[in-house]
This record gives sequence, C-alpha cells and structure tokens, in this order.
Amino acid sequence: MIVGAGQAGLSVAEKLRAYGFRGAIMLVGDEPYAPYQRPPLSKAYLLGNLERERLKLKAEDWYEKNTIDVRTGVGVGSIDRQRQCVHLADGATLPYDQLVLATGAVARQLPEAMGGSLAGVFTIRSLTDIDRLSPAIEKGGNLLVVGGGYIGLEIAAVARSIGMVVNVVEVADRLLARVACAETAAEVEALHRLQGVTFHLGKSLDRLLGTDRVTAARLADGTTIEADLVVAGVGALPATGLAEAAGLLVDNGVVVDAFGRTSDPCIWAAGDCANFSLPEGALRMESVGNAIDSGDLVARNIMGAHQPYLPKPWFWSDQFDLKLQIAGISRPKDAVVVRKGEGPGRSHWYYRDGRLVAVDGLNAPRDYLIGKRLLAMSVSPDSAQVADAAIALEIFAKPSA
Repeated sequence: MIVGAGQAGLSVAEKLRAYGFRGAIMLVGDEPYAPYQRPPLSKAYLLGNLERERLKLKAEDWYEKNTIDVRTGVGVGSIDRQRQCVHLADGATLPYDQLVLATGAVARQLPEAMGGSLAGVFTIRSLTDIDRLSPAIEKGGNLLVVGGGYIGLEIAAVARSIGMVVNVVEVADRLLARVACAETAAEVEALHRLQGVTFHLGKSLDRLLGTDRVTAARLADGTTIEADLVVAGVGALPATGLAEAAGLLVDNGVVVDAFGRTSDPCIWAAGDCANFSLPEGALRMESVGNAIDSGDLVARNIMGAHQPYLPKPWFWSDQFDLKLQIAGISRPKDAVVVRKGEGPGRSHWYYRDGRLVAVDGLNAPRDYLIGKRLLAMSVSPDSAQVADAAIALEIFAKPSA
C-alpha cells in the first residue's frame, strides 16, 4: 500500500510493476485527483497555457491496465503497525504487507496573528490552491508575495505578466538565499525589476491589514503596502503527522535509512517527506527528481535489491523569459564560477574543496545538460577552464576526461 498519490507515490507503484511485482498495489490520496504534475501549477497552468487534462501523469486507463487500485479523495487517519493495517478517514480499514509513505509536504501558513486567516491570502502547493488563486489573479490589482524563493518568484512573474502591481517582501538581504548563489539571485532580481516587480529585501512582514479581507500589509519598519491579494511563499514542511502518530522516527521528515526504510522494517518513505540517512549526512529534498528517484529506489528495495540512495538532484524554474535549470546540491559557502554564453545566457558552477557540486543554467540549456552529465560522472573540470567561454564544455564530458 502507498499513502500519497503524488509523483513519489506513483513512481513507487509504476516501478514495482516494472520490476515484476505481482501483488496488489493500492495508491491512496487525500486529494480528489489522480497523480498530476505540480511544477506547472505556478507556471503554465496558472497562466492558462496548460489544460488541466495535460497535468495528469498517467492516462486514466493506465491504472487499470497495470492493476493499480487508486483511491482518491480519502485520507489515511492512522496506521496500526501491530496489525499491519491503515484506517482511512472514511472508516475503512485496509491491510498491508509493505507500506510506503509518500505524503509529501504542506505549505507553511502565515500565522493568524499576522493576518494569515484573512480572505485574499493564499498558499501554493496543490491544484486546488491554484484553482482558488487563478480567478483572484485574473481580476488584477495589487499582489504582495511574502518570500523570495522559487514559488513566490514564479507567482510574481505570472501576476506581473498580466498587469498586476507586484511587491515581494523577503526577510533575507537577497533573493533565493537558501537555494542559489548570489550571482544567480542577482540575475533573477534584475530580470524581475526590469519587468516592474518591486522588492523589499532585508525586511519582514509585521502583519496584514484588513477586517475580513486583506487590504494592505505593514512591514516591521512601518512601511505600508497596498495589497488586494497575498501569496505566502515561505516554504513547506514535510507531512509527518501520520508517521509521528504511528511512533515512527521523525526529524525534519520521516527518517529513513539509505535504502528508504523507516524505523519499522515494513514501512518505507519516499519523496518530499523522506529524510534519508546517508554517509555524508541527512538529506531531505523537495523536487520532482527526488520524488521519481526515491520512489524508484524504494520499489527496487521492496523487491530485494538492497541499493542505497545516490541522489542526483535537478530542478527548474520558469520566470518571464528566463529558464533557470539547476543540477546538484549547493551550499552558501561554495565557490562560484561564472561562465558567460555567446548570447544572453550564462551558467554558474559551484565548487566545494575543488570539486564540482552543482550547476545553475540561466537560459543556458547546453551548459546545464553538460554540467548535469559531469556531476553524474563525478568529473570536476578545472574551474578556470570552465570560466573560459572559448573552451568548449563538451571536452570535459568525454569518457576519457
């Protein structure tokens, strides 16, 4: 049984069948939809450039052909580890031999004391969230985005492209402070400012103003910003309530070993909710790549492969005419090498102790793909040569490199 009908849960189910598992597979999700793509929600789908039908990860008949029982619109209330069964919110009790938790993450909410419960305040995580937000954005007006991360910036770009007045408040002194280098952040900020987005960096929200509906926001320094609509892009928390109530080990996610197994040998976890215990330290990631790869890993190990997780993270973000593609895992103190392309594109290469650990491609798809390949090959080209645009990156990706 798989709890969570998202990308990770589907990956487990799909790979179990691909690897020859012939037993019953049940995919249970509390959303009223079969597994769908989440990344386009804050991009093409919100803009109206992608139909709902195209969000589906699989055609409806795929589940029947692969004898996967999908139950949507019903959550799991509790896990009975002794009896090896789960109790659904609708009162049903279902047994399991192996249980996979793919419960994902939930958006952080603005506190009620800060006006987070006012009408017109949104968080972004699900299809339902976007369907609620879309008509509000279409009306135009003044949007305040709280948080300068990827999701908030994607929403800002969409809203500005349809003519809204957009303000972004970020408590850090720059954008993307936790996830990208200063060079990438500066490029993203410059693009948004050119498009008319106003930033309030190094400032924090005091509270949202309004009686029943938000009308403005007051910052800690006393600045007041008009706001008909507020999107809180302040991160997400792993959905661990079910695991914690069942007595599983939880610490910034459902703690799993390098093979994806929890503290209960019959229960596994994959995707955004799973915190892997790896030789280099604990690792929890929120990305499509991690959902697919960790789901694959869990399926393999349920089938007896006993393979440890070797993360190969990748991510992307679309903002205005910028395609930002990221491979690897960077840290704030990594050395960054800038490579300028022939056109407006550029790439940023992260080095740690002389070793290549991540690449950001900004409208530089070839640089990104080669960087991703080098990371997979554990090849670290000389940083000075990478910075030299006259040297073709392809020479580093040859098998003899």
